[in-house]
Amino acid sequence: MSAPAKVPGGKIRKLRDLVDIAEAERARGGRVVLAHGTFDLLHIGHLRYLRQARALGTLLIVTLTADSYVNRGPGRPVFPEDMRAEMLAGLDCVDHVAVVHASLAVPAIEAVKPALYVKGAEYREADKDITGGITLEAGAVEANGGELAFIDDITFSSTSLINRHLGVHDPQLQRYLEGVAGRGTLNRLTEFAERIADSRVVILGDAILDEYIYVSPLGKSAKENIIATLHQSSELFAGGVFAAANHVAGLCREVDLITVVGAECPHMEHAGAQLKDNVTLHAIERPGTPTTRKTRFIDESYMRKLFEVYHMDDRPVSDDIEARVHAILKERLAGADLLIVTDFGHGLMGPELVRAVEDSGVFLAVNTQTNSANAGFNLITKYRRADYVCIDAPEARLATADRRRPVAELMSDVLPGRIDCPRFVVTHGHKGSYGLERGEEIAHAPAFTRSVVDTVGAGDAFFTVTAPFAAAGAAMEDLVFVGNAAGAIKVGIVGHRQSVEKVALMKYMTTLLK
Repeated sequence: MSAPAKVPGGKIRKLRDLVDIAEAERARGGRVVLAHGTFDLLHIGHLRYLRQARALGTLLIVTLTADSYVNRGPGRPVFPEDMRAEMLAGLDCVDHVAVVHASLAVPAIEAVKPALYVKGAEYREADKDITGGITLEAGAVEANGGELAFIDDITFSSTSLINRHLGVHDPQLQRYLEGVAGRGTLNRLTEFAERIADSRVVILGDAILDEYIYVSPLGKSAKENIIATLHQSSELFAGGVFAAANHVAGLCREVDLITVVGAECPHMEHAGAQLKDNVTLHAIERPGTPTTRKTRFIDESYMRKLFEVYHMDDRPVSDDIEARVHAILKERLAGADLLIVTDFGHGLMGPELVRAVEDSGVFLAVNTQTNSANAGFNLITKYRRADYVCIDAPEARLATADRRRPVAELMSDVLPGRIDCPRFVVTHGHKGSYGLERGEEIAHAPAFTRSVVDTVGAGDAFFTVTAPFAAAGAAMEDLVFVGNAAGAIKVGIVGHRQSVEKVALMKYMTTLLK
């Protein structure tokens, strides 16, 4: 049978175009083969794989994952989708190329309906695929009348080649990652991720709505010394304890969320709809007060925050509400594996409730946040004890009343005298994070990315992702690694559009350590 006709300069197609192309090939008695991947760095392994795939049929279609769906963490893909498509189209063995706007090949499989869908031998054991994607793709192939085939040949990892030879990491981070990779970190964290998957978590903290109002600056007002802006759009996110609950819900089986909200808040239905299915909300209404809402006005061109407005009543909750919170907490803690407290200092965590969580008997992870509404008045030292504490460097300095000493010294010499806690983590922005486990040396992990879209909620992501690992007994060097990975993912997300998901976290850590 003759080879399919080539369209000069026309190998790169839209996915919808491939429907008719594949159907025409089948009509003439041909056999359509489909391959799919990221193909971030084309190498000899890819060439041999695609040549063998082409030999199995009469038409080879290669689809690749669009940039926004490449789930490998900040900085990936290294090469944009148009370049990756051009490289693939330059291979004689490839007949057509298309970009798929999805994280898996399922849309391509359903469009092309290949006789064979080919994957590398590393996907033969489906249970080792942390995404579960190969199982879903295999189901789509079978449903569309095709077969799944595996190609055995020399294999190289694009990620490994990129990490080793393209200089995508600065020298300090590269040295750190090489050291961590040699200590079995990824295997340990994978085992811990499986261990905590069946955990039941109770999370207690302040309810916050984060409102983003996107504007275009117009310039100085003609009659006032202010900047005028033009409204473009807005988004309302479930932040605070809501966002924290979603992060931990991506890792654990069941999450009970306990909080206090404004009795007549018009946004609570919207906020509740943003919670994951495995999060159960226990919200006590507080009469006469709003749910705390932080409105940020943002220059949409550069995602720069111009100013913010707080809508809140941060007076301590009444004794009655505090008692109701305590009753729910006591009930939900029965059989729980972990209690997380996200204390934003907006009136929920008074002395009685603090004492209650300290004496709960459940592994206690605490974060106290300093923000513009409570600077200097919401310190970690309001807690006598905890099993795991995570705060940032300014919060550590406020808690120790020390502006000068290095953070590592504050952790080892001062903080242990202020709160009884065997595990401390202090996050330090672009300097990374520091972790101290009682009786051991300080563990340090440099920041994993300098590509920052939005810092809102990054510290909360670090804290709530690491808390179940800490409760399960992960070592401090592993906690700062997984926390930095979570933080790096979160700073690439606007507001709380997404939470840190288990698959994204595991794939990013795998990418870093290959």
